[in-house]
Amino acid sequence: MAAKEQKKHSSTKRKQGSDSHKEGEKPFSKKAKFVEKSNVKSISNKPFNSSNKPYSIKDKSQKPIHFQEKNDPKSNRERRIQAKELAAARKKKRKPHYNLEQELASLWERMRHRNIAKEDRSKLVSEAIQKMMGKICEIAVSHVSSRVLQTCAKYCSQEERDIVFEELRPNLLTLACNAYAVHLVTKMLDSASKKQLDGFISSLHGHVAPLLRHMVGSVVIEHAYQLGNPFQKQSLLLELYSAELQLFKDLVTMKERRLSDLIPKLGLNKGSVIRHMASVIQPILEKGIVDHSIIHTALIEYLNIADKSSAAEILEQLSGPLLVRIIHTKDGSKLGMLCIKHGGAKERKKIIKGMKGHIEKIALDQYGCMVLVCMLSIVDDTKLLTKIVLRELQPILKELVFNKNGKRPLLQLLHPNCQRYLGPENLAALSLSVPSLCKGEGTEVAMDLEKDKNTSGVGESSDNDVKGDFEDNLPEDDNISAKDKLQLVSVGKKDPSTRRLELLVNSGLAEGLIDTCIENAEELLKSKFGKEVLYESHCVSCCLV
Repeated sequence: MAAKEQKKHSSTKRKQGSDSHKEGEKPFSKKAKFVEKSNVKSISNKPFNSSNKPYSIKDKSQKPIHFQEKNDPKSNRERRIQAKELAAARKKKRKPHYNLEQELASLWERMRHRNIAKEDRSKLVSEAIQKMMGKICEIAVSHVSSRVLQTCAKYCSQEERDIVFEELRPNLLTLACNAYAVHLVTKMLDSASKKQLDGFISSLHGHVAPLLRHMVGSVVIEHAYQLGNPFQKQSLLLELYSAELQLFKDLVTMKERRLSDLIPKLGLNKGSVIRHMASVIQPILEKGIVDHSIIHTALIEYLNIADKSSAAEILEQLSGPLLVRIIHTKDGSKLGMLCIKHGGAKERKKIIKGMKGHIEKIALDQYGCMVLVCMLSIVDDTKLLTKIVLRELQPILKELVFNKNGKRPLLQLLHPNCQRYLGPENLAALSLSVPSLCKGEGTEVAMDLEKDKNTSGVGESSDNDVKGDFEDNLPEDDNISAKDKLQLVSVGKKDPSTRRLELLVNSGLAEGLIDTCIENAEELLKSKFGKEVLYESHCVSCCLV
């Protein structure tokens, strides 16, 4: 009975709870609850007001306060004006001389015109210099102001130029590493007096190697090297040779110009010199800064004293597309010939492929043409030479024939190693070699010379298949000693006559050259350089017939 009454009592409680829930009353729960939204008013001190909201979601036409405060421009023109004003305000904060730069830019636009009178231009230049006085070093690093300074340095008087140079002199080394100021520094050196140039080169003492490793600073070192006299050039080079010579620049006089002569005379350690030069040269080559003649001269001196492994490593680094940027100077051309002479088939292939697209420019260059002469005399891969080198030479045969430099590769194929056409200096460059890499080659060269003893041309052998078609009769004035003949022998494995036959006849170069000579025979006879090609082409055509 008691159990039944307890069940009835619990069921009535459930019914009452369900009835209260239906009436809107919330059931009792032991779990903690967050404060309901209705109680927010009691928590906050201030009563909630919908007008305090910065932005009403229901009222979509109403904009945020921060948009309402600004006056939006009504047209595109006003927006552009406002953007310019904001940009000018930012530049004023960032650049301390912004207003001065704007004034100088307006003066520059007037002074750089070609049709302006000299008196008006000199007045504008003087006005610009007066405004810049005391701030030239700070202004020179700016893109626009550096151009204004260059124009002023070009058209100002010598007195004004000296004033500008004196203000720049304490900071020239710093400005030399700036991408904009470097042009001003080179222009000031062009117009500098001997005393000013000597002072600047003296200030470079101890900074030559670091500046050569800098992409921008190396331009200033090369410019000073080109402007300097032999003594000043030597002083710049000495810093690349040894730490002792860098510290004590007065150790060397003008008589000792070659590094190989300096080492025994001064008692320098050859190993330390090689290590010092390697530490200077390697970073320069890794960065690809190889366009400057001072670096080419230093590389030639290094190869003359380096051991076999060090020399081979340098030549391997240069063999490739990098060589195209080197062969435009005298020593750079020698480096190119050394790379071809001492390189293997793989290195020679890299060099030839790297020259693709530049053959015309190389052939017409004073020093680059000799690299092509060396290449046509040594490389055995005639198919690659025909595909890349001769294919680019054939469309410009007429230009090559009448050019002083362009005729040399053609004459080398028609009459190899002729002193009349190449000259003693170029023949000496062709016979140049690296001392540490040419050891053991004398026997092979002597054997080749013994094989070619019946030929009249230098470094050529008779070929029974050709039947004397390419026998070269040296002129009487071609007095070449036996030592020179030994050095001028081709280091290629292929027979020289076979190489010439493949390059001239099989490639079609001889046929195109003969046609060019027939079409321009009258002009070639009157030309100083073309008549030599006409004569040698006539000899070859007679042999072919």
